[in-house]
Amino acid sequence: MRISVVTPSFNQAAFIERTIESVLGQRGDFELEYLVVDGGSTDGTLEVLRRYEGAVRWLSEKDRGQSDAINKGFRLATGEVLCWLNSDDTLEEGALEAVARELREGEGRWCVGQCRIVDEEDREVRRLVTWYKNFRVRRYSVERLLVENFISQPATFFRRELWEEAGGLDAERWYAMDYDLWLRFGRIAAPRIVPSYLASFRWHGGSKSGARFREGSWEAFQVACRHARPGEQVAVARHFLHHHALVAAYSVMELLGGRGER
Repeated sequence: MRISVVTPSFNQAAFIERTIESVLGQRGDFELEYLVVDGGSTDGTLEVLRRYEGAVRWLSEKDRGQSDAINKGFRLATGEVLCWLNSDDTLEEGALEAVARELREGEGRWCVGQCRIVDEEDREVRRLVTWYKNFRVRRYSVERLLVENFISQPATFFRRELWEEAGGLDAERWYAMDYDLWLRFGRIAAPRIVPSYLASFRWHGGSKSGARFREGSWEAFQVACRHARPGEQVAVARHFLHHHALVAAYSVMELLGGRGER
């Protein structure tokens, strides 16, 4: 089984080497293909990439944003299993072996694992949020997914044919493009749930999720409205309430700063 990991990158020199090392350090019964699609970084990212010449396929050119870079990477990729890992996130040790085993033995079309939240120094934070998402993903259904996005993007892997059937990422979505994709996947097939940690998501002030959580939450609500079918309006109404509760909770955590992160 060949697994293709695509990293969209733009000015993340502070973190991208940790991302690369977490991917290249994966071992198991699979073939790894790793691509970094950079949007023309000017902060030293290219110097880091040059150090990994030969182990990582990469290109650097102007693009239309994160979704465009990921779509480009998947068009270049040759693996039967795909995922993307942002340039400030990391894979857990043994993650790809667990994915290969799950999709090979279970014959699933996509799988979702657990994901830690870490800060700039790789310290685990927001454990309550992680616990909540783990609790929700174990009870997956499309209707519940319409209420809120509890799927952690760095810990999600899928077969190429599912990606092609569902279509690529919507380049017009700036924040909730992953949520939009999960809902399209969910209409085709239910994911297999991997009960172990596969990745770490980095929460910091420079990340889109960290700096623009209000905009991201509202865009997710719009995505839910777009995907809802007749008879699913109650789920959408619950998502609207969830949006306001989420913004309130993250606003409190933002005010608390480091005191509220653990």
